[in-house]
Amino acid sequence: MKGSYAITVSNAKLRYDFTIRRNITIIKGNSATGKTTLVEMIREYYESGEDSGIHLKCEKSCRVLGGRDWKALLSLMDETIVFIDEENAFLPTKEFAEAVRGSDNYYVIVTREGLPNLPYSVEEIYGIRESGKYASLKQTYNELFHIYGKTDYTKPVKPEYVIVEDSNSGYEFFTGAVEKGRCKVVSAGGKSNLFAETIKSSADNMLIIADGAAFGSEMDRMMKQIQRKKGMVLYLPESFEWLILQSGIISDGMVNAVLEKPENFINSQEYFSWERFFTALLIQMTKDTYLKYSKKKLNEVYLQEEIASKIIQQMTGIEL
Repeated sequence: MKGSYAITVSNAKLRYDFTIRRNITIIKGNSATGKTTLVEMIREYYESGEDSGIHLKCEKSCRVLGGRDWKALLSLMDETIVFIDEENAFLPTKEFAEAVRGSDNYYVIVTREGLPNLPYSVEEIYGIRESGKYASLKQTYNELFHIYGKTDYTKPVKPEYVIVEDSNSGYEFFTGAVEKGRCKVVSAGGKSNLFAETIKSSADNMLIIADGAAFGSEMDRMMKQIQRKKGMVLYLPESFEWLILQSGIISDGMVNAVLEKPENFINSQEYFSWERFFTALLIQMTKDTYLKYSKKKLNEVYLQEEIASKIIQQMTGIEL
């Protein structure tokens, strides 16, 4: 399953209107914000259709998954947008993560807790708010909003300490490309280790670089750390490979089309998360060229000044 899908769910009192574009979308928020109500409306519509008093508009079938028989029910769903409420004990399990991997469904998950077994994007974590746009129709209009917005830096960030999630090519690039003497670069060896690395350092100006496409489960505690530790900046491109593709060093119309609308090219059944797709795309596009890319070992051509500078220039507002 690929592409983006607009979903409208409404009854006489409520209306939810939103678009999803990845295989995993997270809805967060406190009690009484309408999260569970949304899931229940989806369930009622599936069971009773228009007789439920609920109207649902979407190109794909929308279903609710839950209960002890979730695995058997999921095996019957194909190219479906699956809604799951946080009350289900299977959500944080590895078994559920494995069921999602290789699935051709999209998942909309209501949860207040991070789900470390699922690689979901920081850009697909939402809350629900009332906009009041339909007050005259006696409806409460609900729309999803990004909880973690993109940061616009009013002043250039000049870190003295850089922590990189990657321990392979990404780490090698930043170690080799950062201006000598400017700052120290260390590898966290994985996203789950980044938080601990921020505690170790006493640097006043710290930059953390991680794959935003799969960093969603770490955002809550990382944002709390940023609030505690002034001078700490989080930079979250989709992935290091995305950064290379975005730099323009590979001139290709297909690459440009993919970068503009990735959701139209990334099949959820083949790629668990977007950073894996961008890695595969970069490897494919540079095969048998001087830019040949490997995830495990960086091709030294990427450290040539002209190429490295084009990649770093994509990191708007950051001086390395």
